[in-house]
Amino acid sequence: MPTGAIPLPADDPELNALSLDELALRWADAAARTAISAEAMTGTDRKAQALGIPGEALMEHAGTAVAAAARALAVHNRREDRPVLILAGPGNNGGDGFVAARRLAGWGMTVIAVLVAADEKPGTHDAARNWKRLDGLPNITRVHAPVARDVVILGQGIERAGIVVDALLGTGVRGRLREPIRSAVELIHHAREAGIPVLAVDTPTAVDLTSGDPSDPVVRADLTVTFHRPKTGLRTKLGRALAGRILVAPIGVPPEADRG
Repeated sequence: MPTGAIPLPADDPELNALSLDELALRWADAAARTAISAEAMTGTDRKAQALGIPGEALMEHAGTAVAAAARALAVHNRREDRPVLILAGPGNNGGDGFVAARRLAGWGMTVIAVLVAADEKPGTHDAARNWKRLDGLPNITRVHAPVARDVVILGQGIERAGIVVDALLGTGVRGRLREPIRSAVELIHHAREAGIPVLAVDTPTAVDLTSGDPSDPVVRADLTVTFHRPKTGLRTKLGRALAGRILVAPIGVPPEADRG
């Protein structure tokens, strides 16, 4: 398929049948772009929305890309018949996770989508909308984990999960992690120790996308799906080690949003 003919993730009817290597090839143009910092990506995202690309559309493409990678990771590890556990924070990183949950369920996979946050709904409009859209969908169990104890209970029987998706925090990590996010990161650590593959959304939680420096505790992923361009923090020695394999998915940011 010619490069120009490759659709964006949410519009790509073949995405749910591709392997990790095939996804990497499909998104090779995005991976070949110059790496940028977290701050620059935030600015690019805002410019895209100012140019008329809705944040909801960017999230839909991002979450669909995560779903495709999650399915491919599960298949690669022969764990596609087990539930996908998605741990989502209250921001847009979590919103990407909720989109992924909806897509995976639509493809016939069993999903447990967990909102790890004190409040009953996410704190951004797009994330809240995608959390609400999961209510009542087949193949999805929605769980709200407002305190650390809920996360600990959730971790009982973690070995039954197929993969774990870290959609807790993106770029906004400063200093020590707070509960219940901290307990969720520790749960992911235990899951990986039990041999369960971990996929990180945009960056492993507590890894700075600009510098690659981690907070403590930090998620160590087997696969990270980041968006639009490679990130400088994931190209450092430490960032790369914590991110695992990296896929860079296009999400529909227009070229004009990268300028200036």
